[in-house]
Amino acid sequence: MTKRSMVYMLVIVVIILMVTFSLWKKMDEPSENMPVTTTSSPTDSALTTSDTAATDTESDSTETEVKSLYDLVAEYGDLQLVDTHNHDASGFAYSKMQKNWEHSSVDRIVLFGDVSEPSAIKTDEIAWGAYEEDPERFIPFFSGINLLDESGLQTVRDNLEKGYFGIGEIAAASTYSPALAHVAWKTKDPMDGILPDIYKLCAEYKVPVLLHIDPPNGAPVFKLEEALEAYPDTTFIFAHINAHNSPYNVESLLEKHPNLYADFFAGFTAFNPESAYELEDFVPVIKKFPDRFLLSTDSGYGLSGGEEKAIEGMYRLIDALDDRQIAQQVAGGNLEELIRIQPATDTQLEALRNLPDMDRDLTNLTKEEAGKLVLNYKK
Repeated sequence: MTKRSMVYMLVIVVIILMVTFSLWKKMDEPSENMPVTTTSSPTDSALTTSDTAATDTESDSTETEVKSLYDLVAEYGDLQLVDTHNHDASGFAYSKMQKNWEHSSVDRIVLFGDVSEPSAIKTDEIAWGAYEEDPERFIPFFSGINLLDESGLQTVRDNLEKGYFGIGEIAAASTYSPALAHVAWKTKDPMDGILPDIYKLCAEYKVPVLLHIDPPNGAPVFKLEEALEAYPDTTFIFAHINAHNSPYNVESLLEKHPNLYADFFAGFTAFNPESAYELEDFVPVIKKFPDRFLLSTDSGYGLSGGEEKAIEGMYRLIDALDDRQIAQQVAGGNLEELIRIQPATDTQLEALRNLPDMDRDLTNLTKEEAGKLVLNYKK
């Protein structure tokens, strides 16, 4: 082999070695398409678990807590709260509720007892006695009226002249109520018996009439609407209007009849399992008619927990409104206005004129003012 041939062969070998080395190096590099497996350290895993737990804890802490009655009273106890529908004259039950009302900041009570039966005459007297004891707290209504006899009209006039602030609760219609379906003096509908004449007296004395009507639909309500239209100057209060009733029906009635007020038994909607609705379902209707709703306990009728639970229901409705101005109207302002517009009666004015040293101007005196003057003199 010549020297020249050996040089050529050496060059070829070098080239082959260089190509081989280059290919080997490329194969040793990881491909971009091959998956890369990474291994987390124990520390990384612990941090991830810790972060997840922290997030869960933060989520739990942001859940809304249910306010207790104590919390609600602390938040809204400064509002004037009036229970518009209370039967605690029966059995002098009001005397046992005084401390509870104080602790729950219930300021005033529309008080009566039995409904549309002879025993109601006695509980009306008990309600009046409570008013004489504490006129700042109690607002007496009466229900002991024979709605089926003309003599009932004299009872109405006498009691209104004496100083009662309203009529009711009276059983204007009742089919299903265990308490009222069979009372002696109930009427078959809101235009039956002497009710039309009672409505005229209510307009004359500017007092409201609180009507129990069940069922809250159908024929009894058609008759109520007839009464509302026939006596536009009379203020009607539909007792526990939300019980077994829908927000739509309530809204429809209030829309059509400006002389109708709604007694809202908040405890029924909040706590009675028979309620098909929640308080929040009625809030839009209340906000639409804030000057026509009145809060009440109905003395806790049908509630486990009784009147105390019903008071909690009133506060839960106030909280659900989320508007302190409207809450004050509904909680007490609307009822207070119905009391404030009532003029002093002839009987009250005559009693005041006969008092020794009575030099006050009695012009434009309200029934509430006259009643307190008479009671203060007796004390």
